[in-house]
Amino acid sequence: MAAVQHPVSDSNENSPFGTRSPSEFYALHHVTHSSEYITNSRGLKLFTHSWSPLPPTKPIGCVAMVHGFTGESGWLVQLTSILFAKSGFIVCAIDHQGHGFSDGLDGLNHHIPDINPVVDDCIQHFAKFRETHAPNLPAFLYSESLGGAISLYITLRQKGAWDGLILNGAMCGISAKFKPPWPLEHLLFVVAAVIPTWRVVPTRGSIPDVSFKVEWKRKLALASPRRTVARPRAATALELMRVCKELQGRFEDVEVPLLIAHGGDDVVCDPACAEELHQRAASRDKTLKIYPGMWHQLIGESEEDVNKVFGEMVEWLRTRAERGQKGKDNAIASEESGA
Repeated sequence: MAAVQHPVSDSNENSPFGTRSPSEFYALHHVTHSSEYITNSRGLKLFTHSWSPLPPTKPIGCVAMVHGFTGESGWLVQLTSILFAKSGFIVCAIDHQGHGFSDGLDGLNHHIPDINPVVDDCIQHFAKFRETHAPNLPAFLYSESLGGAISLYITLRQKGAWDGLILNGAMCGISAKFKPPWPLEHLLFVVAAVIPTWRVVPTRGSIPDVSFKVEWKRKLALASPRRTVARPRAATALELMRVCKELQGRFEDVEVPLLIAHGGDDVVCDPACAEELHQRAASRDKTLKIYPGMWHQLIGESEEDVNKVFGEMVEWLRTRAERGQKGKDNAIASEESGA
């Protein structure tokens, strides 16, 4: 496996681009970047990004990025997008409602009382992007945390539409070490019904504090002007717990090729649920990587560990992109010979 240097090594605690301008950073890593607003079916303006490799690198696939609950596509997730782009993939991403530079539901940030519209936004945007920019390339999903749950829903709705899914610290189950304390967890449906947007839900620690092991990377995560460290709203917390329970009941329905990467010491999203997904998924191609001692955000580990983890992701993508392209080429040749 060829050595991979993750672009986070060129960042600092203040900016994902380090001391460079964004354009200088993209040039350094031999990628192009573009962004635009789209309007979804609910009238919300959603911010989108895309990255592509510069010549002579030829695209071998497409990767759609799905960020997590407190994240956005234009900060730390962007660095992994750049890694995939410089590795030969056309990459797209979308800020979920109320995240990054996207409009929030009822003007609220980080409020997702229903996951389904967010899943719809991703499906619609990714489909249009693939049709426009990568119509004949193998396509993959990459996800972090809550994005893992969203991506699982996408593949359950779009059977056979994706050539693979990377789950990085996926929210298949919220760790008991991080859930709201009893009895609030069991009374949450009452609070959510009465005051759905109330930030009443305590968790056992700040998400960044227990997610990023390396201190300067934790500071970088918190430096984003679009990030929140506030408590989840009651209706959002209830929905996240419902999503975990529903997905756990559907693990056998998962058929997409899977790479499950999870920190062994993740106290936000339970690694035991990642192991259970791997065991129960119907996918014929599934790989489980539990990294001992690592936390929720794998990009927040040491440089050596980050390069190892994400190098394995790039290798997984490349192998399946080549396999997927051969399959598409054979299918086209078969159609032409039949004609």
